[in-house]
Amino acid sequence: MNKNKKILVTGAAGFIGYHLVKKLCETDYQIIGIDNLNDYYDVNLKFNRLAELGISINFLTNNIKLRSNIFENFIFIKADIADHDFIINLMAIENFDFVLNLAAQAGVRYSIENPRVYLHSNIDGFLSILEGCRRSNVKHLLYASTSSVYGLNEVMPLSEEQNTDRPMALYAATKKANELMAHSYSHLFSLPTTGLRFFTVYGPWGRPDMALYSFTESIINKKPIKIFNHGKMVRDFTFVGDVILSIFKLIERPPLSNKNLNSKQINPPYQIFNIGNSKPISILQYINELEYAIGVTAIKDFVEIQPGDVKETHANTKSLENYINYKPDTNIKVGIKAFVDWYKSYNKI
Repeated sequence: MNKNKKILVTGAAGFIGYHLVKKLCETDYQIIGIDNLNDYYDVNLKFNRLAELGISINFLTNNIKLRSNIFENFIFIKADIADHDFIINLMAIENFDFVLNLAAQAGVRYSIENPRVYLHSNIDGFLSILEGCRRSNVKHLLYASTSSVYGLNEVMPLSEEQNTDRPMALYAATKKANELMAHSYSHLFSLPTTGLRFFTVYGPWGRPDMALYSFTESIINKKPIKIFNHGKMVRDFTFVGDVILSIFKLIERPPLSNKNLNSKQINPPYQIFNIGNSKPISILQYINELEYAIGVTAIKDFVEIQPGDVKETHANTKSLENYINYKPDTNIKVGIKAFVDWYKSYNKI
């Protein structure tokens, strides 16, 4: 690493984006982060993440560079990745070495009622990123995908070789589309791309729409928590710190084309990795650990499974482990305690 290498991080005020920028700020990379700061969830949480990175919320104007007053190697821009001309121009001017695309409209259930916003951010926005990368000769594009692409697959653990053409919600379909779009650009323009299939990421500064945040809020306020599918759900919960370290180790490890293969065996610089803890637990066990960390018993409301939800996730991460010699492994007790400690501090409890 050296200070001449530049990184673009999209979704920089988001949950994973914030943690990634903070990690990168501790290095010699030069970082530009962008985020459109939409109101899918409480914008104040995004503002506060930015404040932790030294960005004042008093001067946020679209497409204007703001330099951090904490980290001299970080600049933030309020911008939308679907603003095609702006993204293309930014990438041409800055000549980034690496691009990490974490900007997206998240949420499985939200996509059922609000489909159009997913096409705006996840399809139009990702196209801007791909075009910017190929026109400015980016050395490696890493982008967020999701375990949701596995859809109706029931063979566990889920591995990258499994079929992913049966998504259960539009959100997952747009992420699968991202993987296909990336493959086409890797093939046509030799753009090195790495897709990251995240498995239920949790931890400090997490999103309010995710289970851990909403459960914690309800338990502390002695309100019932809805437990879908009557608790018969299993998830591969992955601590955000493990996700960040995995991404960090992948940045300067782009996939390579195999030049020795003949024309019938095309092998573009394209790869996909599962990023998960590989120790799935039931949602009830997850709640038990949360109750212990908070010191309060939850009021449980058992309800039917929601449309678009899968019953189980379990990541096979052998490909990731072999590639970067690292396996996400933070224990659920440790991860949940870290979140509860942050939640109480953040909300002054």
